[in-house]
Amino acid sequence: MQARLSVDAYVEGILSGNRLILSRAITLIESQLPSDRILAQRVLEQILPHTGSAIRVGITGVPGVGKSTFIEAFGKTLTADGKKTAVLAIDPTSQRSKGSIMGDKTRMEELAHDPMAYIRPSPSGGSLGGVANKTRETLLLCEAAGFEIILVETMGVGQSETVVKGMVDFFLLLMLAGAGDELQGIKKGIMEMADAVVITKADGHNQSAAQRAVIEYQNAFHLFPPNENGWFPPVLTCSALEKRGLYEIWNQILQFDSQSKASGFHVKNRRQQNLEWMHSLIRQTLEEQFYSHQAITQQLHEVELMVQNEKWLPMRAATFLMDIFRS
Repeated sequence: MQARLSVDAYVEGILSGNRLILSRAITLIESQLPSDRILAQRVLEQILPHTGSAIRVGITGVPGVGKSTFIEAFGKTLTADGKKTAVLAIDPTSQRSKGSIMGDKTRMEELAHDPMAYIRPSPSGGSLGGVANKTRETLLLCEAAGFEIILVETMGVGQSETVVKGMVDFFLLLMLAGAGDELQGIKKGIMEMADAVVITKADGHNQSAAQRAVIEYQNAFHLFPPNENGWFPPVLTCSALEKRGLYEIWNQILQFDSQSKASGFHVKNRRQQNLEWMHSLIRQTLEEQFYSHQAITQQLHEVELMVQNEKWLPMRAATFLMDIFRS
């Protein structure tokens, strides 16, 4: 294992924008070692005053929508505009090896070589819907390192969107043309969370279908209650291949950011997200303590068999184990 740096060395390296030390700091916060957790918390506490100024954008979409292609093209648009951009691309994790299945630096090769960009592929560790356990902490480290835009990519459409929505300012949903069919398979909740919908691959023969999709999604949004911040989600089209529509998406994000800050929603939302993060960590810590409890590990398999064989109700089993945990 690579030797750990001192707290001051991590902090100075991050604040100076040193990519190598930033990567080492992210590896530190992803570590499960108790000593590393203590060190990581001290580093995060030191860099906290230097965080919070970036625009945080969550990006999700249906399979086949071309998320990586879009993010690379969009990221290049941002860096060309002089914006230091970090991409937190969450890889699915192999349940056997616990390692990353995909490599985002391979999927976004051009952006990976951009000196204004930083890509961090992180294994999800089997956490909910492919959102890495330490994404929030990684986001803070990237902000402290001077990145102005943080793009958080999720793998697929599912429960993970709720988690991502709780850590970003702007939530972007990517869709394909053929909205009428797509709408049937999209959960209403995901649509309600979106701050904008972008119809991708709007080029060639797909352009007319993309325009029809825009109308269908706009009509769908009119059925939803207004957002708390008074923002009405726009429906846009883009072609990552032809580099069209990308600046329009960025301008919408800037408008949203300006409106949210002017109304006070930005601060209110960030504060609520911090509370949700705290409660999430409490649940995570309790679960870790429960399953690592010596008496629980000794009894768990036998209790699971009782439930599987329908000798005990799950409620009785849970109460039994909780009583052991509390004793």
